[in-house]
Amino acid sequence: MIKTLVSPYSGFRSQKLNFDKSCKKVKPRAVSMELTITQPDDWHLHLRDGDLLQAVVPHSASNFRRAIVMPNLKPPVTTTAAAITYRESIMKALPLGSSFDPLMTLYLTDKTQPDEIKLARESGVVYAVKLYPAGATTNSQDGVTDLFGKCLPVLEEMVKQNMPLLVHGEVTDPSIDVFDREKIFIETVLQPLIQRLPELKVVMEHITTMDAVNFVESCKEGSVGATVTPQHLLLNRNALFQGGLQPHNYCLPVLKREIHRQAIVKAVTSGSKKFFLGTDSAPHERSKKEASCGCAGIYSAPVALSLYAKVFDEASAIDKLEAFTSFNGPDFYGLPRNSSKITLKNSPWKVPDVFSFSFGEIIPMFAGETLQWQPFFN
Repeated sequence: MIKTLVSPYSGFRSQKLNFDKSCKKVKPRAVSMELTITQPDDWHLHLRDGDLLQAVVPHSASNFRRAIVMPNLKPPVTTTAAAITYRESIMKALPLGSSFDPLMTLYLTDKTQPDEIKLARESGVVYAVKLYPAGATTNSQDGVTDLFGKCLPVLEEMVKQNMPLLVHGEVTDPSIDVFDREKIFIETVLQPLIQRLPELKVVMEHITTMDAVNFVESCKEGSVGATVTPQHLLLNRNALFQGGLQPHNYCLPVLKREIHRQAIVKAVTSGSKKFFLGTDSAPHERSKKEASCGCAGIYSAPVALSLYAKVFDEASAIDKLEAFTSFNGPDFYGLPRNSSKITLKNSPWKVPDVFSFSFGEIIPMFAGETLQWQPFFN
């Protein structure tokens, strides 16, 4: 439900164009609103473990009802037993009274067996299997080296069990330009995979290019979907270098050119059911980001809903926000939509500069910036 409030400035004659952090033009809004929607889920989330888990899980639990939790810990979550243990750790870290439901995943390796997929389905807590090409991103060194040569029996069992494959869609060949690795992955891995196993449900995670948009749109609805992050909707690769090197805007897959950002915005605000919310919120302690060899990952959990609302508002598509945040994901996974509601109010608030903990600091996405949309829970 959208409530529109007429601004006292709605009759002004001219507007000054501003530029946001991604170097794109943004027009000031002349109307304020509040929007009540079904509580969203996060279909791609890193919660880490240990002290970091304790620090960050309240942010996700306060905004989202469910989340697909990534398995790239040290050691990785490669078995159903490990996934159950990890879920228990998450549940213990939740704030008292939280209804947050972590949906677990397995980390696919060259040694994963089909029987593990059966166990995963029977567990009732594992909802997907994650493909990391070996060396593609944080803690992916144990990932897959030969998908068709070593993992085909597992993929066939996933089809039988209706278990989705979540794909980090980048090749790792060092001779391939880092900005082209998603495109090449689609051509050399993903398209052949879909042709070979057309009944396999696949989520292309954190898409970053026009090529990925076109690929997903070309696939059958319900068989291939895509998660989209706030950073790939709001930032282009200029954001890595404005005013000096910006480590807190560094993620993998890396930010791309403006034409790709625009293509992703157009896709998610079109009303297509193939795209859904997945923050890829990936916390790192500040000293590991601001380092000579900094970690990849953007911590967006505390601000993600505000940022998604910003994207849809600026695209004049705020009426399509609920489907993207709250309907398309559970529909793809065959899960019920949430019954709880949240209200997003056009009420400016400032993002904290830093979150401080006993072990160090975490810098959130858009730290110190003022955002227009703020979530309130009913």
